[in-house]
Amino acid sequence: MSTTSEQLADPSATTLLRFATAGSVDDGKSTLVGRLLHDSKSVLADQLEAVEAASLSRGQDAPDLALLTDGLRAEREQGITIDVAYRYFATPRRRFILADTPGHVQYTRNMVTGASTAELAVVLVDARNGVVEQTRRHAAVAALLRVPHVVLAVNKMDLVDYAEPVFAAIAEEFTTYASELGVPEITAIPISALAGDNVVEPSANMDWYGGPTVLEHLETVPVSHDLTACHARFPVQYVIRPQTAEHPDYRGYAGQIAAGAFRVGETVTVLPSGRTSTITAIDALGASVDIAWAPQSVTIRLADDIDISRGDLIAPAGDAPATTRDVVATVCHVADQPLAVGRRVLLKHTTRTVKAIVKDIPSRLTLDDLSQHPAPGQLVANDIGRVVVRTAEPLALDTYADSRRTGSFLLIDPADGTTLAAGMAGDAFASVTKAPAAEQDDEGWDF
Repeated sequence: MSTTSEQLADPSATTLLRFATAGSVDDGKSTLVGRLLHDSKSVLADQLEAVEAASLSRGQDAPDLALLTDGLRAEREQGITIDVAYRYFATPRRRFILADTPGHVQYTRNMVTGASTAELAVVLVDARNGVVEQTRRHAAVAALLRVPHVVLAVNKMDLVDYAEPVFAAIAEEFTTYASELGVPEITAIPISALAGDNVVEPSANMDWYGGPTVLEHLETVPVSHDLTACHARFPVQYVIRPQTAEHPDYRGYAGQIAAGAFRVGETVTVLPSGRTSTITAIDALGASVDIAWAPQSVTIRLADDIDISRGDLIAPAGDAPATTRDVVATVCHVADQPLAVGRRVLLKHTTRTVKAIVKDIPSRLTLDDLSQHPAPGQLVANDIGRVVVRTAEPLALDTYADSRRTGSFLLIDPADGTTLAAGMAGDAFASVTKAPAAEQDDEGWDF
């Protein structure tokens, strides 16, 4: 059974929203998540019983809903969120994947991890403290990661007597700052996560607020699913050659479509070789289809016998990215060991992993005021900076602005496989269609 373009463009076919929470320590992120899960009836009875027992053992009369997400022992002992906690829940209107991220400055890298795939970020602010340094930092990270929707949840309104002027001042300050960063959509909601005001049910204490509750906004925020408008990209994960009597000449290229859609009969380019061919068949779940789209896992067959292996990228012939060996990008350094100029690394982009060297670190971003610290020499844990990386082999990179999937990459320690940094290719990265002659360093790495 073939799939029509009308099915492809139907927004109702995808009802999943990925979102992340962020905010300063003790702003109530985990309590908000717990309240959201509890009041939306997404908590199983045994989970609630475990939280009630843990709360009683800590001398609390009421269940501490923050324990629904703060699952690590160190988190419970310190009363803070350390790791990114993922939760999956659903309502009749939409399914959700939630990433509850830490608020400590030293765990900024964890917030980057949680928000990297989010379509919406909920930034919490304590109504008593207003917009603080960490609030601005999280707004900057959301803008950097191009999260399309940001919700400002002004929490603990019960501690400021549900005063509208307090909320209005905080909302205006944050909206002005986030808009300057380029955040496209900002929605401010006054809440009390502890009491449940405006989380799932409207608050009787804030009749001056006529907007949606947090859950209502999450259920109705428009999320684009028009995959036909994306740059189609297919990273090859595996070459299939069954060589059976039924299919003696079968050669298929298997993987997950990263973006866009592919159709039988379409002319495509294979990168980095630049060879072109035509799609003769697309196999999905054991059946032939006329069209396939992200994030389906399929096998693509081509008309020509081309040398294709894991890590190659298949793209429409008229919309193929340029290849480059000089990558200029923004990275968030996530490892405890520094990233210094001259460091030999592995660069993993989609299914392709190549050797690389950090040639330069032009600047480090100061998130407090968004200023650039020139020539820092190295990046340490939680730093965000610009880097220039020279790869041993050409890569087919999109800019992160065009594609969060094929415009991102990881830098890895070749010695032990540790992830060093998460990178986002920028509009200024130097792209060339033909790689120059390879150079070689003193330890045999080709560049």
